[in-house]
Amino acid sequence: MNAIRLLLVDDDPLVRSGLRFMLSGADDVEIVGEAADGAQALTLAGTLGPDVVLMDIRMPVLDGLTATERLRSRADAPEVVVLTTFHADEQVLRALRAGAAGFVLKDASPADILGAVRSVAAGDPVLSPAVTRQLMTHAAASERAARTAGARTRIGELADREREVAVEVGRGKSNAQIAATLYMSVATVKTHVSRVMARLGLNNRVQIALLVHDAGLLDEG
Repeated sequence: MNAIRLLLVDDDPLVRSGLRFMLSGADDVEIVGEAADGAQALTLAGTLGPDVVLMDIRMPVLDGLTATERLRSRADAPEVVVLTTFHADEQVLRALRAGAAGFVLKDASPADILGAVRSVAAGDPVLSPAVTRQLMTHAAASERAARTAGARTRIGELADREREVAVEVGRGKSNAQIAATLYMSVATVKTHVSRVMARLGLNNRVQIALLVHDAGLLDEG
């Protein structure tokens, strides 16, 4: 099995050094490069082809949020895990909406950071429903109201079964759990998830979950 190709992005060389020290000992992770700002990250991602990017948000030249948006708009985009010192921050939420697969705190344990890299490389988001709700609550009320209306309009584009699957994704369930809940095969669930992402222009399950939360569908029971 090929090692996970990882790009480290942080403007603090001490943080990058610490991350390299923590992660370089893993047999299944290869650190292919380091960047000190978002502009360097975009360049290196294009030449090095990482599978996962650990991305700081607050950086000079080009911030991590903009870099994440640009990275995730590319064909064959790497997964992005946001590095942050805050777990309830509007910029973290914006990064997730831009396509980041999750986030980890900078003071997280080496095992947690390594676990996050492995999870997103395997296609699993690093974000619990409880944290999603906390992030949503952190957003301004006026923004929430406008976002709810827009989210409900977008959800309205889905077929009934697609909507049901999207809601279960928002509840943090795996494909197998959704299949058991909705009495369908795992293959059918995967098909519906793919259709939801294609129909709504989303690129991962985190974005589906955020849209469901924005629309207030979980509050409906």
